[in-house]
Amino acid sequence: VQLVESGGGMVQPGGSLRLSCAASGFTFSTYDMSWVRQAPGKGPEWVSGIKAGGGRTYYADSVKGRFTISRDNAKNTLYLQMNSLKPEDTALYYCTRGWTVARSGGQGTQVTVSS
Repeated sequence: VQLVESGGGMVQPGGSLRLSCAASGFTFSTYDMSWVRQAPGKGPEWVSGIKAGGGRTYYADSVKGRFTISRDNAKNTLYLQMNSLKPEDTALYYCTRGWTVARSGGQGTQVTVSS
């Protein structure tokens, strides 16, 4: 199983980023997937999840209305569109299989929101 996150960076408050998670080593289209984040000095926080078929999506209250999760099963890729970013969104973001917050070994991608 390999999950490779990308797309992070530094943005100003109110800005946008699109994260990607390239999956390999398993049948991506049969797994629910999630995005999780971990801010410095804090525990992991589940952010968003999507069912295997892509028809149902779920969000933490902290990001609802600002973030959009999606997936392309033909490309084995998971996405997270993040709009109206806030300083409190600053964290290492990573993707997971299912609904766990446990990292599978990927490096994650850093998002920093600062003026």
